[in-house]
Amino acid sequence: MSEKNSATSKVLHVRDEGSRTILNLQGRLDDASVAKCWEEALEAEKRSQGGVTVNCSGVDYCGGAGFALLMAIEEAAKQRGGAMQLEELAPKFRAFYDKIDRNKLEKPSIPEREHDNWITNLGHATAIRAAGWKDETEFVGELSEGLVALGKNPRKLRFREWWTIVEKAGTNALGIVVLISFLTGMIIAFQASIPMAQFGVDIFVVNLVALAMVRELGPIMTAIMLAGRSGSAFAAEIGTMKVNEEVAALKTMGLSPVRFLAVPRVLAGIAVTPVLTVYSMVAGVAGGLVVMMLRGYPLVALTNQLAGAIAPHDIFAGLIKSFFLGAAVAGVGCMRGLQTASGATAVGDSTTKAVVTGILLVVLIDALFAVIYYQLKF
Repeated sequence: MSEKNSATSKVLHVRDEGSRTILNLQGRLDDASVAKCWEEALEAEKRSQGGVTVNCSGVDYCGGAGFALLMAIEEAAKQRGGAMQLEELAPKFRAFYDKIDRNKLEKPSIPEREHDNWITNLGHATAIRAAGWKDETEFVGELSEGLVALGKNPRKLRFREWWTIVEKAGTNALGIVVLISFLTGMIIAFQASIPMAQFGVDIFVVNLVALAMVRELGPIMTAIMLAGRSGSAFAAEIGTMKVNEEVAALKTMGLSPVRFLAVPRVLAGIAVTPVLTVYSMVAGVAGGLVVMMLRGYPLVALTNQLAGAIAPHDIFAGLIKSFFLGAAVAGVGCMRGLQTASGATAVGDSTTKAVVTGILLVVLIDALFAVIYYQLKF
């Protein structure tokens, strides 16, 4: 007998009695032992003609892997039109086994059949997308309900935890936001100064940089940086909690994961984004002024030009949209975290989806505000 078969026979012994297959399990059904006998047990069930009986008289320990093996054998027998008969499982294990809700078990994914035409594939994709929209709508509704409830009773906000989130998402992001915005302002000034100088109007580079940073690039650059930094962090934190079943524990205690986890983070995003946007505006304009000073313009002339370039409503136009951008980035990060599936790569997938969806929403919201401002002449 080979070493593999010898190791396997310590846990599983298979014998046939007429048309029925008997699987005798013994010893400890832990991760290591179940991994060795999993394939053999399912192969034995597949070969059975009149059903399968699993005898557990020798089992002295049954962990999660052991219950998974029993459920896999039961499901395989059911798919073949038969039934699994479980015998002599210790009462303490049998009580847990009987409580498993078969309807809530994850069904194995069915591979796409080669003969499915494009209409079938389109319908399947539409059904998946519709289910996703349903989950996202439910999240937005529960999040809105939580924000309204918190507005009625602000004492429910765990201030210390909220302030920690604000510090991580806002204060720690200030340096990178200012640096990126400053360099962006310099780049715009360098690129615009040469063609404008051909017409003798290079002083209006100040106007271009100021309006671009205050109305558009300040809010959108800040939101994109937060999507890549804070939105992904929210998705990773909540996704890890989901994988570790901490989210399930919150539900067991009667707490809403959306209100407990998402609402404080969305409030933090709404609070820090306008502040970071102001710093971004100032840094971007400063970068443009530095370039113009290097080209020989005095600071007094540049500040006078800047004073006539932007008006208070330009600043408000950028700040108003920053509130919505911050809420969208934080909300998407929390939503993707709560949607995390099981598996080794699940958290990484959720983080990637959070960043991609967040940046897409930032651009869509900015485009929507551009249309609104155009119609309002704002």
